[in-house]
Amino acid sequence: MTVRFNHTVVAAKDKVRSANFLAELLGLPEPQPFGHFLAVKLGDGVALDYMQTDGDIPGQHYAFLVSDDVFDSLIAKIRERGIQHWADPRGQRSGEINTHDGGRGVYFQDPSGHFMEAITVPYGGW
Repeated sequence: MTVRFNHTVVAAKDKVRSANFLAELLGLPEPQPFGHFLAVKLGDGVALDYMQTDGDIPGQHYAFLVSDDVFDSLIAKIRERGIQHWADPRGQRSGEINTHDGGRGVYFQDPSGHFMEAITVPYGGW
């Protein structure tokens, strides 16, 4: 049996703002309602289903493998909008990108405090 990732729920203080933030930065289709969720469709049939919550939201980590073109567009939008970003997960290299495994990567936070990462080459090169 083949196992593939299909979707996950992402808690958000404002699901519309958070879903639109990610979709716009990554150049994805407009988020679509799905029950009480707002779904951001990624490639390969995977979705992030944003759910509104009033409770505390512990920051989660979401990493995206993107093409060089998407990365170029993403980093340009991040810089144009003054979105804080880092080359490392601990936030010690502010305003930089990394070049791990011959690719490029960047970390940034979404409006709900989740830690987003975009990379152009999978870690380990696989």
